[in-house]
Amino acid sequence: MAEKKYMVILGAGESGAGAAVLAKKQGYEVFVSDLGPIADKYKRELAEHGVEFEEQQHTEERILSADEVIKSPGIPEKAPLVKKLKEKGISVISEIEFAGRYTSAKKICITGSNGKSTTTMLTYHILKNAGLNVGLAGNIGNSFARQVATEEFDYYVLEISSFMLDDMYEFKADIAVLLNITPDHLDRYDYKMENYVDSKFRVAQNQTSADIFIYCADDAETVNGLSRHPIAAKAYPFSIQKELAEGAFLKNDQIIINLDKQESFTMSLTELALQGKHNIYNSMASGIVAKVLELRNERIRESMGDFKNIEHRLEHAGRISGIDFINDSKATNVNSTWYALESMNTDVVLILGGVDKGNDYSMLKDLVKSKVKAIVCLGKDNKRIHDAFEDDVEVIVNTFSAAEAVQIAYHLAKKGDTVLLSPACASFDLFKNYEDRGNQFKDAIREL
Repeated sequence: MAEKKYMVILGAGESGAGAAVLAKKQGYEVFVSDLGPIADKYKRELAEHGVEFEEQQHTEERILSADEVIKSPGIPEKAPLVKKLKEKGISVISEIEFAGRYTSAKKICITGSNGKSTTTMLTYHILKNAGLNVGLAGNIGNSFARQVATEEFDYYVLEISSFMLDDMYEFKADIAVLLNITPDHLDRYDYKMENYVDSKFRVAQNQTSADIFIYCADDAETVNGLSRHPIAAKAYPFSIQKELAEGAFLKNDQIIINLDKQESFTMSLTELALQGKHNIYNSMASGIVAKVLELRNERIRESMGDFKNIEHRLEHAGRISGIDFINDSKATNVNSTWYALESMNTDVVLILGGVDKGNDYSMLKDLVKSKVKAIVCLGKDNKRIHDAFEDDVEVIVNTFSAAEAVQIAYHLAKKGDTVLLSPACASFDLFKNYEDRGNQFKDAIREL
């Protein structure tokens, strides 16, 4: 009998633990190593499956003798251990790449700098409502590998980040969706935008003429990237700026989707569950996927009309004294905050700040001038926010907890205004993660 292949998994979060379960099922000898602590639920799961693991350290001797390594998306290519693995010629892949080997399900892969989670959830919602046997994975929900090991789905809707794409080589998306490309995570890409663009276009690698590529014709970086990345798949663009012969476009406040040889799909913007310009794009992308799969127009319309958005993404968190509170804690970059502000139809008290990733706030200035009456900073170091907006708003206040930020924002707002938490920054200075920040914000609203 052939000797078992030795698989090392770096990182024991949701993707790492899921990959371990699948690798064990496929007959690999598996070792999991995490430089940080491993959550108890994952320790129990690894132990139940007979998987050896270590935490708070990396035993290099064991790791560097692997036949193949699956690494967490959070571990950068520049990490010394990853460099050593590459120097030894050991294959380093993502959990998505690994799981893709063991399923024949159709894979719908959604990437982009903004709107990934919303579009992934909406697409999943439409497919599930139409009666398809569909799984939801990637950056969201249970890991793809765990589901491949334990479920039997015909379709997967996968939210794919650039970090995941960087470690994907043979994997192929049956339907690839590229929503947009705006500067984000450039520290991982040598501060070169073209490197980040190249990473995003990996979503279409290995596609053939039998596959589908869906993209935004209004996004300059995507359109420029197409000149460097020829697409083999059948391409369907979407646009709100111009009419298209094929794909999705906007006319008389109606989304229109035309695919070859199919009945045209139309839906009024007022009927969409997701409002705001950015969500027209998200809805168009999901709608094209649904039409490609030949789902019925009535079912698509119904699902687009009753969808509930994900937590921490423009989530309505309450109304007190006629003031609306919106939790957009998932907005960890400037572009996400731009989208949030763009969708507001009232005066806004904006809660902004956290760990600044070298943000360029200039793109927010026009929206801040026209819509924001006060900024409440929520972070340890708010100097760059003050410098960026001191000429644009009369009031900028520093706060150091969600409770304090909510109290002050509530007093600065009046009936008919919106208090918007859309920080444009990571959360690690005061919170565990963006979910913790959003939950503390909602708790503070309930305390008012």
